[in-house]
Amino acid sequence: MPTVFISGKYRFFFNSNDESEPRHVHIESGDNHAKFWLEPIQLAKVFGFNSKELNEILDLIEENAKIIEENWNAHFNG
Repeated sequence: MPTVFISGKYRFFFNSNDESEPRHVHIESGDNHAKFWLEPIQLAKVFGFNSKELNEILDLIEENAKIIEENWNAHFNG
């Protein structure tokens, strides 16, 4: 599970076996997990995060979209 970046309490990462799915990123913090599709950016799954945290995560994804895309391409298409 390659880490793309960490921001505060959030770790953004990919699962190596997710190549067959559309581009997305997983986020974890403690026991909380979420998955966001990237094109367009939208919540796919959530376990434990509240709406404030999801908005923070969404902002971080939007701010780091280029980094996430570059890491996805390097990991899955490298």
